[in-house]
Amino acid sequence: MYDVAIIGSGPGGYVAAIRAAQLGLKTAIVEKWDTLGGTCLNIGCIPSKALLHSSELYEKLSKQGKEHGIDHSKLSVDFERMSKRKDEVVKSLVEGVAGLMKKNKIDVFQGEGSFVDANTISVGNDKVKAKSIIIATGSEPASLPFLSIDEEKIVSSTGALALKEVPKRMVVIGAGVIGVELASVYNRLGSEVNIVEMLDHICPAMDKDVSKTLLQILKKQGLKFHMSTMCKEADAGKKEIKLTLDKGDPLKADVVLVAVGRKPYTKSLGLENISIETTKQGFIPVDGNFRTKHPHIYAVGDVIEGVMLAHKASEEGASVAEIIAGKNPHVDYMTVPNVIYTHPEAAAVGLTEQEAEEAGLDLIVGKYQFKGNGRARCAGETDGFVKIIGEKKKGLVLGMHIVGASASELISEGMVAIAKRATVEELAAAPQAHPTMSEAIKEAALNALGRTIHA
Repeated sequence: MYDVAIIGSGPGGYVAAIRAAQLGLKTAIVEKWDTLGGTCLNIGCIPSKALLHSSELYEKLSKQGKEHGIDHSKLSVDFERMSKRKDEVVKSLVEGVAGLMKKNKIDVFQGEGSFVDANTISVGNDKVKAKSIIIATGSEPASLPFLSIDEEKIVSSTGALALKEVPKRMVVIGAGVIGVELASVYNRLGSEVNIVEMLDHICPAMDKDVSKTLLQILKKQGLKFHMSTMCKEADAGKKEIKLTLDKGDPLKADVVLVAVGRKPYTKSLGLENISIETTKQGFIPVDGNFRTKHPHIYAVGDVIEGVMLAHKASEEGASVAEIIAGKNPHVDYMTVPNVIYTHPEAAAVGLTEQEAEEAGLDLIVGKYQFKGNGRARCAGETDGFVKIIGEKKKGLVLGMHIVGASASELISEGMVAIAKRATVEELAAAPQAHPTMSEAIKEAALNALGRTIHA
């Protein structure tokens, strides 16, 4: 019998397995796919970022090359080679996870895991018995009733990352993170992209200033948005797909990307065999220590309520391994960053201004535009800003929000500030290397205190 068995080898599962093994627990992991790493490494975070980076390089050279003295007269896209590189990146990382399993002496069972009883998982012809079990099966794309996803013409994010050619016309339904990221990829590569969004703003989890600014920037890049609009029906012909909207003219597309969110993946787990019922939204109920109704069965990541982020799942997975080992870890969700990998990027950590106001907090808010930053001007990356939310009485940093180049890296300063209960005054006093984009963080903090230097 194993001390711990984990179902699912995504960022929540494989991190839980490694941490459990480090703590001296005999560990097994169950994965239904042929490769480890789950959605994130195989068909999500990693392949999408590879395509985002490649397409960004192309767009930067094609639009700014001449300005930088670079001859780009023969610049072209080899989409087949670009996709091959994406696959090579994925392959190297999933092989890396397999290597980590071997290094940490974790037994891997390939096949779909299903509960036989509260201590036994059936995997093909194998029965895996464990004292503690962690469910980390992740999520899958949500769909629309009138659009049957075939992953060729009507695609989820999975199909969008595996297209054989760049479509001439693409319609994206949903302007959340996945929608705007993949729309950006194909817009840069030459597709005419229309995005249909039922809300009046994009990326609803973000601060309103971030959402508004990012929308303006993406429009300038050529993306066409249909806000406060719903897709009512679709006619998928052999040559094109015709979408009828609740307002405006119909849209025609060669490929339609359905990006209306994700839902927990729990089917085939056999939860009925252990009397676990999911919520109406499909989540597995857990307590404050990730325990289900069975104290030795835990759930982490996208299968429980909360934001669906790979790094959140990893923190939860590591925490559960420590709980099983008798330790007392803590996941501080205020310090979990959220990033949109468009160009420029958008990143956030902590409370938005709207959330802080709704909580009745007395705030100080500072903002600094990158157009005043020396490094941003050198790099031609002047779009966007840094925004800092602080609590007025004690001066604690409550949130940081960034639209700009390298926002995904800069946001870590906000994460550490919140984790260490730093004040806005302390951020303002911290020296930043010059010239760097991070100087905008200092200036935003100074702005919150009424002492901006470079504005």
